[in-house]
Parts: sequence; C-alpha cells; structure tokens
Amino acid sequence: MALSPWHTQFLMISTVSTVVGTRAVLRCPNTSISSLILVIWKIRPKSGSHCSLAYRADANKTDRTNCNERMTWESSPDHDPALQIQPVQLADEGNYTCEIATGDGTFCLNSALTVLVPPVVTLIHDSNGIIVCQASAGKPAAEISWAQGNGHSTENKTHHINGTVTTLSSMPMINSTNVVKPLSTACSLPGLPPPE
Repeated sequence: MALSPWHTQFLMISTVSTVVGTRAVLRCPNTSISSLILVIWKIRPKSGSHCSLAYRADANKTDRTNCNERMTWESSPDHDPALQIQPVQLADEGNYTCEIATGDGTFCLNSALTVLVPPVVTLIHDSNGIIVCQASAGKPAAEISWAQGNGHSTENKTHHINGTVTTLSSMPMINSTNVVKPLSTACSLPGLPPPE
C-alpha cells in the first residue's frame, strides 16, 4: 500500500541570529502554499513556556496557544506563514519549528534562534594609573583589545544566569601623569557590527 502525500515529510534546519530589541522574522519551508491545509509554529524557548501558533486553511482560522503578543504572523498566513517577533527579547532564544501540510506532503523547518546582546561599555581611568574597560552584560562575551599600551592587560569574565557575560579588562598606563587622553580600546562582539 502506497502512502499518500500527506505522510511524506521533509525536514530542514536553519540558524537565525538577531539582536535584542530588534524585529526577527522566521521563515517556513520554501514550498508552494497553493494547496495549503495547515501551518503550525511550535515554539520552544530555552526558558519559559512552550507555545504555538496555528492556521487552518479550510476554516480560515488562526489559533494562539500560550504565545505572547510579540509573536505574530508577519502577514496573512495563507499568503506567507512567516513568524514575526517584535521586539526580540533574550528569553525568545530557542527552537522554532514551522510545520506546513499541503497537498504535496508535510514540510518542516526547524530554526534555532540565537539572540545577541550588545554590551554596555564603560572606560575608567583610576587614580592608580590603571585604565579599566568594562563591557557589561553582552552576549556573546565581548572581546576587548587595547590599541596601545604595555601589553600587560588582565581580563576577567563574569557569566550571568541569563546567558550574558560581563568582560573586564584593565591595563596600567605607560605614564599616567603625562596622559592627555586615555589609551584607546576596541570592544567587539562576534556576530555584531562594531559600535559607531
């Protein structure tokens, strides 16, 4: 006995990175939705409750179970069933699965959403001739480098329970009494554009 196309399943996997506070759009499998039957978004964040968004084409009905109002269809699900999250929060990080049932079969796209967090950067020159650069609560951990100096910097990283990291780098000034302007530093996060 042959299986009907309904039982055919195709699984695809993608990774999506976005910055906290921005808008993220997660796509469904690239398939024709002309014979769309059902779309289900299964959302499993790393922390917090699972939720789902669904659309049944025959009844032209959408259903939301446990999802907050920041998670919506990007447009009408019968035209484009992409999921929109706005604004993205750190707690949104996790796995997002779009399942589409059409007359041609069932198609799944599992997207792993990574949320990046730019750190708050401060630069302090203390009275002992030490310059301290602190990149607070970034994700991933900031990489601090010194443009000048004696090469004897020290660095400490503190990992926070929410997945962010504070990076602290300190360096003695070469001649703190004659410095008009502190040494310049560069602070960057892998995956994020450099600060302006």
